[in-house]
Amino acid sequence: MDPANPSSFNHRTELLSTGRRYHFVDQIPDNFDAAATETLLLVHGFPDCWYGWRHQIGPWTRQGYRVVVPDMLGYGGTDKPKDAEEYTSKKLCADLAALLDFVGVRQAVVIGHDWGSFVVNRFALWQSDRLKALVLLSIPYIPPAKEYVSLEATVQQAPDWGYQLYFADQQFTAEIEGKLELFLKFMFSQRRPGAPPTIPFTKPGQLRKLLMDNSDLDPNRMCFLSKEESAYYVEQLRNMQGPLNYYRTTRLRFDEEQAANLPFNLSASLPVLYIGGTRDPTARLELVSRTKPLAPRLQDEYLEGKGHWIMVEAQIAITERIPAWLQELGLGSAKGAQTKL
Repeated sequence: MDPANPSSFNHRTELLSTGRRYHFVDQIPDNFDAAATETLLLVHGFPDCWYGWRHQIGPWTRQGYRVVVPDMLGYGGTDKPKDAEEYTSKKLCADLAALLDFVGVRQAVVIGHDWGSFVVNRFALWQSDRLKALVLLSIPYIPPAKEYVSLEATVQQAPDWGYQLYFADQQFTAEIEGKLELFLKFMFSQRRPGAPPTIPFTKPGQLRKLLMDNSDLDPNRMCFLSKEESAYYVEQLRNMQGPLNYYRTTRLRFDEEQAANLPFNLSASLPVLYIGGTRDPTARLELVSRTKPLAPRLQDEYLEGKGHWIMVEAQIAITERIPAWLQELGLGSAKGAQTKL
């Protein structure tokens, strides 16, 4: 499993019981025991795919975990329905449960990043009996809303989420696809430490302005993708309708969760680890303290000086910390597994 070579991973594409075809990586350790081996289900965010976990899959498999990493709906080699109604959290969580069924796993440690963090915290509500532990990277637990709040109102309260207005507008899908390489360069970048502050592209209207001006990446920002990695992402994300549909489900998700009377709190018995970067403008770390009472077994940790793409920026810290936490919970790798990262 070479992070520089996507084909070196074990790829599968299967039709799930939900009727959707999913592409996923399924890495099974050498000492696999169906009764004893813990499974890690890794869920990526936007604009990402299974490849976002490339630095963690190999080490965690060598530690003795089975690692299952899907391209989420709309991404990569997975089905790409055009209708935003297909991307509600209930349907996405049903897909993840069906994927676990397909690979013969009843319960897994479920780990999400960015949009994947939101999806897996909903998985803990819609499919609460399928988790042994929950890990949220970058985006903390966000409970179901008690009252509907539009995306526009959310952005007024949190201007660093202003880019979401651009993504949510259907008319801009083709525009983003037409500038995909530049778009990804901005999305996978971070202001260099000590660099003078500029207007973040996360603010309303700023990202579109940069794309329309064909602005290259500011030299005060650094991109986390190599030329080869960027080419792979462009290949995987040429169709952006599905990925952008996640931002077009605000009302749909609210209505769905209200109708189901979805729990507000996470289970009191569910261990939860949150890890965020202190320089991530989208993380809204103040949400962690506000929602801590809703996740009784929440443990929150922060990576000083790191931004949003912590699986890459802080790959050693993430790769080592999550298995160490699982060991503390008694969810370690199978006996006799290799432990060298």
